[in-house]
Amino acid sequence: MVNLDEAVTARLKTHGTVFEVLVDPDLALALRRGESVRLEDVLAVEDVFENASRGDRSAEEDLISAFGSADTMAIAEKIIKKGEISLTADQRKRFVEAKRRQVIEAISRNAINPQTKTPHPPGRIEQAMTEAKIHIDPTKSTEELVGMVMKAIRPIIPIRFEEVEVAVKVPASYAPKAYGELAAFGKLTREAWQNDGSWIGVVKIPAGMQPEFYSLVNRLTKGDAETKLLRH
Repeated sequence: MVNLDEAVTARLKTHGTVFEVLVDPDLALALRRGESVRLEDVLAVEDVFENASRGDRSAEEDLISAFGSADTMAIAEKIIKKGEISLTADQRKRFVEAKRRQVIEAISRNAINPQTKTPHPPGRIEQAMTEAKIHIDPTKSTEELVGMVMKAIRPIIPIRFEEVEVAVKVPASYAPKAYGELAAFGKLTREAWQNDGSWIGVVKIPAGMQPEFYSLVNRLTKGDAETKLLRH
């Protein structure tokens, strides 16, 4: 349960009446995005208010009229999910920037330039978002925002989500230890152990994660493995 001094107000006006609850801003936004959050941890006080700043609790008849129930926790969840969350300017700026970074990372890891078949660096994606005048709503999920951003930046840069298959051959001296991490990095579509103890595998990964995969291969094999991007 959040400290009262750190709580903000979530407010919903319905049936001509205002209903408020005091919440942890981070957890309240996470709950709105559909993340798994305990409601007890979101609320500073397990009460519904007519005016939270004055401590005026909502009348039971008003709760029943508006929500068909006087169940405080169920009503609080509806207020958080459907109402407005009063963030300070600093809080909103922080949430927007964090969400923006999550969106950029998600696109960078999963998308490529279809003309070159190479990932776009995060800086290029961010520049395209700036050119497209993207507005980040911190209450929306990363998945929802990624879809919106991809649609907005396609006219600016060639980009699309794509998976690629990378074949990798690991020498026998590294194969037993390297196998697990490489196979778990993406979807292992084919594999074969060779007579000399080496391992050959084909791993399907998001196209934007190629540099990360190659880095892992080099780290696990000290640069002795062979890799090949398979073309379709």
